[in-house]
Amino acid sequence: MTASRNRKLDWQKLSLEDREREYSPSSCIGGNYQPYIRAYADLSAAARQSRLPATVRYGTTEQQTFDLFMPDGVARPPVLVFFHGGYWQELSKEDSVFAAPQYLAHGIAYAAVGYTLAPAATLSDIVAECRAAVGWLGRFGEAMGIDPDRLIVAGSSAGAHLAAMAALPASPGAPGGSPVKGAVLVSGIYDLEPLIGTSIDAALGLDPDSAARNSPLRQPLTGFPPSLVCWGEIETDQFKRQSRAFAQALREAGTDCVEIENANRNHFDVILDLADSATVLGRRVLALIQSTTRGDRDHE
Repeated sequence: MTASRNRKLDWQKLSLEDREREYSPSSCIGGNYQPYIRAYADLSAAARQSRLPATVRYGTTEQQTFDLFMPDGVARPPVLVFFHGGYWQELSKEDSVFAAPQYLAHGIAYAAVGYTLAPAATLSDIVAECRAAVGWLGRFGEAMGIDPDRLIVAGSSAGAHLAAMAALPASPGAPGGSPVKGAVLVSGIYDLEPLIGTSIDAALGLDPDSAARNSPLRQPLTGFPPSLVCWGEIETDQFKRQSRAFAQALREAGTDCVEIENANRNHFDVILDLADSATVLGRRVLALIQSTTRGDRDHE
């Protein structure tokens, strides 16, 4: 199975220079992604001005916290748990709450997860932190007022990788398996081996073993929750291949998975559609949360 998944990526034929370009998502937009980073920050600042979140510690370090926004007048709401991107080396939860108002308006809680960035933490450490955050919500979410049985993870780019790792059925840190009931994976990277030797890897220090261990595409996927696997039309070939390969692997494992190529969107602005129910992505995410909620109620 792993060999067939790797053939779909077909990255072994690429030179190091090719891999640098293919795994640099800004190569599709002329190299300057800073306007999108500023948009995340500005929209997140506006979200915080309209509603102050509770900052909750899920671990012992300063970075191991999440910001939780709760909707008004909703008992035990579902929660969308968001992991930011930045190749595990940039950005923060502070710039990752731009979609909170959208979900609060629909009676859904929103949590933006912070984690230690590389090189201060290894990728294995970062994955363990994000799994711990999800496990904490599964165990203690009810005390926070959310329904821990209606937990959906979401992420962009490296955040999609982390969301996928947190949703794995045998996820450590979540007794009895991951509590995740749905996943929204946007412009993610699911096999990390192509990064070895690139400039991205300088802070990560990956080797074949650590890359395989932290690659969702290399893990058993039976029992993975219903998922949306999405990407922008304006992305590199390898990022598109990564998403398509993971979506196919999920379907082969029996997961209900919808894949979406978002027209006229690039690697950086596609995630902004998460905050807009008028977009295809925004509508699909709400439908996933609502269908998961209905499914849980059917089994109560």
